[in-house]
Amino acid sequence: MDYRSPMESSETLRNKCAACYRQFNKMEHLVEHMKISYHSGHEPTCGVCKKHCRSFESLREHLIGPLPKQECKNIFSLRGCRFCMMILESPNARRIHQERCQFSSVNAGLTTRMAALGLRDKVMIDYTSSRSPKMVALSCKMVGGGSDGSLDVCARVCITDENDNVVFHTYVKPSMVVTNYRYETTGIRPENLRDAMPLKHAQRKIQEFLCNGEPMWKIRPRGGKGRILVGHGLDHDPDRLQLEYPSSMMRDTAKYPPLMKTSKLSNSLKYLTQAYLGYDIHVGIQDPYEDCVATMRLYTRMRYQKHKIEAYPLPADVQNRSNQVAWRQSEVERMSPNEMLSISRSDYYCWCLDSLA
Repeated sequence: MDYRSPMESSETLRNKCAACYRQFNKMEHLVEHMKISYHSGHEPTCGVCKKHCRSFESLREHLIGPLPKQECKNIFSLRGCRFCMMILESPNARRIHQERCQFSSVNAGLTTRMAALGLRDKVMIDYTSSRSPKMVALSCKMVGGGSDGSLDVCARVCITDENDNVVFHTYVKPSMVVTNYRYETTGIRPENLRDAMPLKHAQRKIQEFLCNGEPMWKIRPRGGKGRILVGHGLDHDPDRLQLEYPSSMMRDTAKYPPLMKTSKLSNSLKYLTQAYLGYDIHVGIQDPYEDCVATMRLYTRMRYQKHKIEAYPLPADVQNRSNQVAWRQSEVERMSPNEMLSISRSDYYCWCLDSLA
């Protein structure tokens, strides 16, 4: 039995966040919450109760974590896809959907495919066979330099397109002496690097391919010729390649908020692949092709999510650096929670916007 007065019940309901369902004693507290929470239609949302979560890990905890919402857990256990977290119409629809949602491993036939490329592999970037892809994934494998072999030195690089085709693949001759080949994970031997492509040569070819005939200062996410670069840990691999490229054209699965931990730390590519694609990677020797395919699949899964199209710029844009900046405090306080949510904007660039380019 609810012992609150009608006025108390109404006040509590009025001060309840329409996104995360937190309740506040006063309307001004709810307004402040909406200004700093950056709730939006781009957040992962529970298909049962429609609660907004900051990441898919938060949503996973809400549905199947140690302390889930019981009603949502019960429905998700029957009709929920454990990969994309979608709620289907029936258990049978879930079974059919999940079979399609789960990707197959690229390990099958991988050794044969890569061996067929030869020692020098695909050293010429192919602009035609993959129909000049707009999005490409890049991954490098590092050997060890320095006195103790702890310094990462790029020794192998691979680029693939959206259809898992190899666009570019080569061993790279390190610019310093290799003191640890890390063979157990890289599979790289001294003979692989003896006649390998020099680092500067590889860096120049990759940069020219990414820019696609456009000067660096002119490259932009929409309407330009430059290619979107997908990867995991893109603050590391391009640095070791001495590659310069605009951050606005990079899509990093290690730094994308919906794919990060609830603590806002990065998840490993191995975990993301197992949790969201349904297969294992990094079993034994790690191949950069395998990493490229996994990151591109994660990117496309995030990119093709259907979110509400917003008519306002992101708060990170120069024109709108503060969430709800165009609204006065008194105006916002007169709004309902749903109206406040409708004018709130995400604080990150959602990859679904790439589909509108």
